[in-house]
Amino acid sequence: MSTLLYNARPTVAPTRAFNSMLSELLRDAQPATPQPSTSFVPAADIFETTQGFELHLALPGVAKDAVSIDFQDNQLVVAGSRPVPATEGEDAPKLRRVETRFGDFRRSFRLPETVNVKAITAEMADGLLRVTLPFDTEKVTKQHIEVR
Repeated sequence: MSTLLYNARPTVAPTRAFNSMLSELLRDAQPATPQPSTSFVPAADIFETTQGFELHLALPGVAKDAVSIDFQDNQLVVAGSRPVPATEGEDAPKLRRVETRFGDFRRSFRLPETVNVKAITAEMADGLLRVTLPFDTEKVTKQHIEVR
């Protein structure tokens, strides 16, 4: 007579084994000595309000004096640098995994004619660069002309 074994949860054990194997495989695929990047592109959000536009750039770890903002040929150019943390020396930490970006960055945005370039302001707080681009109230972009 043969004995029949019944497993009430047949999918649990193979799934755990596969997940464990996959985790080991991915962990071993990571380089032992990761290298930080030399450049990156910061994420940007653009909002439109009744007063104008707001440009928000995510710049965690970037000092205020490491950012430059220029306007030329209807383009706003934001550039700067985020230094790589020191890893040399006896007490310096070793980089094991690097998910953030370091190095130089540069973003350019074409501005519409309705922006008052002379009134642009920028402030940096908590790793967020906020550039305010007010509308030029002197310029007329839409006008209805009545026929007489």
